[in-house]
Amino acid sequence: MNVLSRDLCSLPSNDICKQVITLATSCAVWCRPALRKYYIIVAIIMALPMLPGNSVNRNLERDKFHKSQHFDYSNGVAMMVGAEKPGIGGELLLGQSARPKYSLFPKREGSDSPAWVAFNKQVLCFDAYFQETVPQKREEKYRVRKCKIYFYLEDDTIQVVEPELKNSGIPQGTLIRRHRIPLPAPKDDCFYNVQHFNINQEILLYSRTFMITDCDPFTRNFLMKMGVRINPLASAPADPYTTLRQEMEENMKPLRPYERLDTLKQFLEHDRKVLRFYCYWDDTESMFGDPREMILHYFLADDTMEIYEVVPPNSGRDAVPKFLHRGKLPKNAPIPKRQPGGITDRTVLNVFGPVGQGGRYILDSLKTGAVDEELYKDCDLIIGGVINVWGRRVLLCDCDNFTKEYYRSKYGVEDFTPVSFKAPPPPKPAKQVPPYTGFGSEEDSLCSCQGLLSKPPQKDFRKLMEKDRQGLVSNVLRFVGKMLTDSPIDKERVFIICIYLSDDTIAVFEPPQRNSGVIGGKFLERGRVKKPGQELFKSEKSEYFTAQDLYVGARVDLNNQPFQLLDADEFTFNYMEQHADEFPKANIGTIISKVKSISEEQQKKVKQFLMMSDPSSTGFIPYESFRTLLADMDIQLSEHEIMTLGRNYSVQEQPEVYVGLMLAVAQDQLKKKNFESFSDMIRAFTHEDRGRSGHLSSKEARLICKAFRLPLSDDLLRALLEKFQDESEKIDYHAFLSGINWRENPAPAVLPDVTVKFDADWRGEAADPAVKAINYSLLLEDVFGSATNINDS
Repeated sequence: MNVLSRDLCSLPSNDICKQVITLATSCAVWCRPALRKYYIIVAIIMALPMLPGNSVNRNLERDKFHKSQHFDYSNGVAMMVGAEKPGIGGELLLGQSARPKYSLFPKREGSDSPAWVAFNKQVLCFDAYFQETVPQKREEKYRVRKCKIYFYLEDDTIQVVEPELKNSGIPQGTLIRRHRIPLPAPKDDCFYNVQHFNINQEILLYSRTFMITDCDPFTRNFLMKMGVRINPLASAPADPYTTLRQEMEENMKPLRPYERLDTLKQFLEHDRKVLRFYCYWDDTESMFGDPREMILHYFLADDTMEIYEVVPPNSGRDAVPKFLHRGKLPKNAPIPKRQPGGITDRTVLNVFGPVGQGGRYILDSLKTGAVDEELYKDCDLIIGGVINVWGRRVLLCDCDNFTKEYYRSKYGVEDFTPVSFKAPPPPKPAKQVPPYTGFGSEEDSLCSCQGLLSKPPQKDFRKLMEKDRQGLVSNVLRFVGKMLTDSPIDKERVFIICIYLSDDTIAVFEPPQRNSGVIGGKFLERGRVKKPGQELFKSEKSEYFTAQDLYVGARVDLNNQPFQLLDADEFTFNYMEQHADEFPKANIGTIISKVKSISEEQQKKVKQFLMMSDPSSTGFIPYESFRTLLADMDIQLSEHEIMTLGRNYSVQEQPEVYVGLMLAVAQDQLKKKNFESFSDMIRAFTHEDRGRSGHLSSKEARLICKAFRLPLSDDLLRALLEKFQDESEKIDYHAFLSGINWRENPAPAVLPDVTVKFDADWRGEAADPAVKAINYSLLLEDVFGSATNINDS
């Protein structure tokens, strides 16, 4: 038979199958007919592992062949630490079973989170007890010690805590620290889990038997959801020694009545709680007496009070620490003097025996001979009441908020009207300020009169931080103005009047005009400008021009030079419209209310004028006709209000600017400034483009241009970046840099007039108006409340 097995193993798998089946068939022929089918079945079963695709080699399809570490050093001692580790490749050894690390709960129940997340801060609490033998004591043979067993669901750890009892004489507290506790031998390689706990059953923890008697509602609900059948409650047996101690304490209590003066509860409840009253004592009847203000403190912890005197400055009185030291205040003061021991908390009767040591005493429940002394309580203090402070009548005038809340919650008092006890102070005389001398600014001269030490005038720092330049927002309102003069030369001069919102300073510039004979530039230094018609040398502060005084159509006198404001830039209009509460001239609601105030006759005239201006009934009229209509109406609308109303109901058309012309102007300005850092800019753009997509946001592109100090105006730079934006608002910086590179890609030269048009500073030259047509149909709906057909009139 051994020779046959060696021959079979030497053959290929298919040959082995054939030999096995042939051998089993020959045996089936030789044997009895009843056993033939069994030999054939055995042959097929023996041949199954030898079939193609099956093999007895267990190392096939295995990718791990490591050997687990079983030996290590623990505290410097070589020992076996991997008794539970598997064999080669992480497979279990012969006879070894996989033990779960934590409790196994039924699948498809609860969340898929791990236990330390799903059961975080969830603890099962069981009431238990254990008996402890006391061999060397006559009073007790055993002790029944009650404890709490805590099972932490997140990691199957167990903690046993015994509540501390007063004067127990044994160490109590944590009996078993929180950790995983193994099962008793021989299953000490496994640990306790939630399935080992139930009510009315014993559990063995480190050779100490604990009897579980009860659990809290959360534990009961959790076990019921786990499918655990809860056993009925069990009761803990009585501890003999504890019962003996209770009987001894009961016998030690006196049978006769005992009066207990417990002030600890009042102290713990009302400690640091003080009632405060503002008092008044009229001492004018005595010599050199005057009214005295005081503050009374009532301490709720022990019903004591103290009084402080409020000593005003320059009163001629010494500031004593206290007017009344803290203590209980009798109502019928002053009281007669008594000997020490005359007033006691208790009355003691001598029953029998000598006086002193050896006598027998008992408390007098009737309190015979006790002195009844009335003291002020918190219920006696009320606003408007008078208390007797050792013969002085003190009036309670007011109290603080805590005192009001205390009386409102405890006594239901709602009336806390204060009592006025002192005459109103005389009016403070107005401070006389000397007139302005003309040296320095008015604010600086006024500060020198307010104290011995001169201080610089304080500026409005909040306004400076809010209205100062922030990035590309300049917070400067710019108007176009002309001189009001009889000189024909000065009439044609155009000025840019700028008011800075951060400090209300005004600066005037005159753009240079060709062949005008006037040198342009700065006309008025930046500074605050006084309004005309004010006296120079006066004590009051002068009034200065503010941003609300400047609007289109206004007449301003700047240092005795009158100007008429004719126009403003787009930022000025937008800022004034966005802050309409600060600028009434740009408040569209106020303007519409003025238009609504016209009479019915004027309304008919307006409809007739609109019909004549729009014969084809398109709903739109030119802006000049709209302006003429509002100017002729008797509603006193300024030019700025008319322009604001037109901007609100206008059809604005922004003219398209040719990209080649903009690039030509940009190259002309860069060439004049000799700017050639295009290679450095392309490296900076590439560095910021982390994804190497060739595109950046407009904000990042503008920051890089500002970092290289690209000598282009903000308006021109913003317009160029908008031209190179794609649908996702990204800038193609390669095309942008190639377009402004005047070295490699020079653009055709432009005329000087075109360059002036794109200059950095806003010049104020006459340009095509942004508002060309007015949607008067929408205006009529807002003014008259509904759409009006002008053809009906």
